[in-house]
Amino acid sequence: MNKSRLARVIAGMEQMGLEQIVVSAPESIFYLTGKWISPGERMLALYITRDGDAAFYANRLFALNGQIDAPLVEYDDTDDSAKLLASALRPGKIGIDKFWPSQFTIRLMDARSDVRPVLGSQCVDDARMCKDAEELRLMRESSAKNDKATAAAISALRAGMTEADAAAAYLAAAKAEGASGPSFEPLICFGPACAEPHHSTGAENTLRPGDSVIIDVGLAWQSYASDMTRSVFFGEASDEQKRVYDLVCAANAAGRAAVRPGVPLKEFDRAARKVIEDAGYGKYFIHRTGHGIGLQVHEPPDVSSVSETIARPGMVFSIEPGVYLPGRFGVRVEDLVTVTEDGGETLNALPRDFTIVK
Repeated sequence: MNKSRLARVIAGMEQMGLEQIVVSAPESIFYLTGKWISPGERMLALYITRDGDAAFYANRLFALNGQIDAPLVEYDDTDDSAKLLASALRPGKIGIDKFWPSQFTIRLMDARSDVRPVLGSQCVDDARMCKDAEELRLMRESSAKNDKATAAAISALRAGMTEADAAAAYLAAAKAEGASGPSFEPLICFGPACAEPHHSTGAENTLRPGDSVIIDVGLAWQSYASDMTRSVFFGEASDEQKRVYDLVCAANAAGRAAVRPGVPLKEFDRAARKVIEDAGYGKYFIHRTGHGIGLQVHEPPDVSSVSETIARPGMVFSIEPGVYLPGRFGVRVEDLVTVTEDGGETLNALPRDFTIVK
């Protein structure tokens, strides 16, 4: 059990007025124990009390005896796992993970009418938001490897290839960098498809001269995710394509330059969005400026126009403004930034120069 991380979770429990919580998300369990377990349909639960006690509930099939630095309570498939956990709970409120399956929550409530489940994820989410030195080291490494894999994917662009071909080139390069896999399915768009921020990469769209190309990709390294977007143009580019690219790149730079501790994250969104709005393209920037990242590619905090979260050292999030012109083309430029003691550090080093791939 990572004692310093557990202490941060318990501090969050105190702020939320919770005496007990159940942690069940595999990412959060890994964060606290260093052990990654994918439970499938079986119950996995780390029960933590505010006085610092913790017990781990897991199916015997996971073979965790001696691998977890906490009291281990094992059960078989023939046991009622939720009832077993319920017998250890204290009366009153219990915080549970926001994505804990309802089959366990309902059975817990049936077994203990004196226990009231409430959402308890925030105390773990808040602890995970500010990365410690080891996490930051791994995230820098993950981003550096993603830089190299993305550069390889850009170099592989050829006339007539499909988006799926480009995705395969990225995945091969990420594997060569030692990644355990992508942190999300590669999002690669050609031409008019670039106007769809969450276009589904496919085998039908082929690359042609004059196409804009969006490569939004990330990999998993030692369980930590990376995420970056680069936009380039194939063969040739119009004056408007260059103008929009330069605008988005300037918005990205403005958002990253605004990052510093003690400031609401909505101010970083404002800094990036204002550049695009002032140029008359505001209605074509149709999503938030960024999202937190770490053990998951999307996790708190949210970098949007309504985010009141105050930036603190160790937070890592994306700055990814975009302009999407329906039926024509789109541009997005994304980098990961971590908040430092006196500003922000960009984790990606892949150049953002306007690029025409010949």
